[in-house]
Amino acid sequence: MLDLRVLRQETEAVRAALGRRGADLAALDRVLALDERRRALIPQVEGLKAEQNAAGGAIAEAKRSGADASAALARMQEVAARAKALGGELAEVEADLQAALAGLPNLPDPTAAAEDEVVAEHGEPRVAGEGALDHLALAGDRIDMERGARLSGSRFAYLRGELVFLELALVRWALEKLRGHGFEPVIPPVLVREPALFGTGFLPDTEQQIYHLPADELYLAGTSEVALASLHAGEILAEEELPRLYAGFSPCFRREAGAAGKDTRGIFRVHQFDKVEMFGFVAPEESVAWHERLLAIEQEILGELGIPYRVVNISVAELGASAAKKFDCEAWLPGQGRYRELTSTSNTTDFQARRLEIRMRPAGGGRPVTLHTVNGTAVAVGRTIIALLENGQRPDGSVALPEVLTAFGAPAELAPAA
Repeated sequence: MLDLRVLRQETEAVRAALGRRGADLAALDRVLALDERRRALIPQVEGLKAEQNAAGGAIAEAKRSGADASAALARMQEVAARAKALGGELAEVEADLQAALAGLPNLPDPTAAAEDEVVAEHGEPRVAGEGALDHLALAGDRIDMERGARLSGSRFAYLRGELVFLELALVRWALEKLRGHGFEPVIPPVLVREPALFGTGFLPDTEQQIYHLPADELYLAGTSEVALASLHAGEILAEEELPRLYAGFSPCFRREAGAAGKDTRGIFRVHQFDKVEMFGFVAPEESVAWHERLLAIEQEILGELGIPYRVVNISVAELGASAAKKFDCEAWLPGQGRYRELTSTSNTTDFQARRLEIRMRPAGGGRPVTLHTVNGTAVAVGRTIIALLENGQRPDGSVALPEVLTAFGAPAELAPAA
């Protein structure tokens, strides 16, 4: 949610910023018009309430003194009717204003790229097309797509055997690493109410991707970002307590509507997957630095896992409603012969916190202010397993796995698929 004061006071700068990301500028004009009407109505409604109070006092005085109160009563009825009409209009305008404001995306950071921009590359990609196998060929029946589809439909899979221990090792290793960086591990609920999705900007924006349970008015979250952001909804945090850092592990659910025929082989794009997510509540002046720090942690994880990757400054047109700036880390996948998104990290500035009414009490005193939030993927488990299998493959079809995971229960290697 954008700050109305900023929209009023810096209208042309806001218009230029929204224009960069291709937002509907007519929607901005509607917000400003509704805000202007609302501000005009408020003093009128308050003035009529004051008149009602004065008329009520006059009626009471007339009755005590035995005087004729009919004129005062008539006046009070007239004022009450006007107050009711204007109060109804004000309520309608306020509802329309909130709905229109909710449709505006966050303002992009000036350094967000105009087009996707590769800003760094790390590791030596293996050459594809010379016998490189993809993750399904390397895993064999350890990734059981056929039985997953039989059970739940397409884009579901059973993970079996040694890959189960690989997943658990990845999760535990990542959580321990994040705890070392000051993150508190969290296993959040995955069923959430609508205000949590609205608060994080997934509604209204990505309804087509979300599983809805209408009988219970609950939704299956597509990322633990939703639950972690709501952890302090409606609260005021002391500046001295910041940053508040959380590492959430959860299954995630996405309908992948509109992705028919795309990435249908294997577990790259599925309806259910597990993920370790980083989330931070930070002081407004610190969000840019913390966004960079989350990116550094993602790079540290990929580097220790030995996965070749590149960092992409994502185009403003692809940011999503809540992000002011986003970086993706794309892993090299020999089975596809190209880089594919593995993790992302976003600075959502005050957009989510304003919707969720999360504020910070400044250390030096004064009124609470809206704080900032940042988020980033530590480990998207399924896609990370793909990257580990394909980049660790040997000519005989076996797979060497990173040594950092063996202490957490992962096998040192996988035998060739049967």
